[in-house]
Amino acid sequence: MTEPLLSVKNLQTEFRTREGVVKAVGGISFDLRAGETLGVVGESGSGKSVSFLSLMRLIPEPPGKIVGGEILFQGRDLLKLPPELMRRVRGDQISMIFQDPMTSLNPFLKISRQMTEVLEEHRSLFGEKALKVAIQMLDAVGIPESARRIHDYPHQFSGGMRQRVMIAMALLCQPKLLIADEPTTALDVTIQAQILELLKELQKEFQMAVVLITHNLGVAAQLCETIAVMYAGKIVEYGPVEEIFYRPKHPYTMGLLRSVPRLDEKISARLETIQGQPPDLLALPQGCSYTPRCHCAVERCGKEYPDAIQLDEQHYSRCWKAKELT
Repeated sequence: MTEPLLSVKNLQTEFRTREGVVKAVGGISFDLRAGETLGVVGESGSGKSVSFLSLMRLIPEPPGKIVGGEILFQGRDLLKLPPELMRRVRGDQISMIFQDPMTSLNPFLKISRQMTEVLEEHRSLFGEKALKVAIQMLDAVGIPESARRIHDYPHQFSGGMRQRVMIAMALLCQPKLLIADEPTTALDVTIQAQILELLKELQKEFQMAVVLITHNLGVAAQLCETIAVMYAGKIVEYGPVEEIFYRPKHPYTMGLLRSVPRLDEKISARLETIQGQPPDLLALPQGCSYTPRCHCAVERCGKEYPDAIQLDEQHYSRCWKAKELT
């Protein structure tokens, strides 16, 4: 096996509020190799986006703070880099596609200015040279008449086209790692399929590692090789996509899969749901955070948080009954 491009070890992020300390990320660990695709799934509020904003060191301080762990990217701990060096990594070697392109793009600046600024900062390209590279990247992501459209403002693009612009900006410097945070949110299914196909093609062309953050299990199954299931700021199950989807070994993963509508069931079949609500991150329970919602919890679950139980070479689950679940 090759050395990981990215190795995250026990990453912890907190937010200090008037009500108390919110433990948004409670010690996550994973490896990602060049060219691989990791899907991060879970309910809203499970810590998916905060985990990777922490990786990019985009957590606002205060109120947020990364309080522990290591983020090793190509052997360097990103948490130990001074801000100036981290700015050189961010947008160049690691890029991120944010959830909402309308709020991520500056409505007062033309697309041309927002794209050439990236090239000026990281590639020292200016003027016509920068503009030419930006137009070529818009072509690559399927923007028609890119030489003309690059001079438009964000509001002159549709939602799908704005998302393509965001992808183009993220890929301008051909990063080694691309983080896509809900890249198909608010898009209709046809545009969603186009964006996902585009991501697959660009990943192959640029040989990137990709992290896909999503609550859509179908999207994760289509695009990813490895899945990390997050709940209450922790990775509760991690493994190859086939293992997670066909042999899940955590009650939460099983609940997520059961809550997806199936085409092979009768129209009258009742859709299963996960009962209860996610825990309050201000006051996490002593044991497993999923215990109040779990159908197979035992006494030990409420007292001790389970260690990672190895089920296969790359498959682990944080559940005391992982080996018994079928």
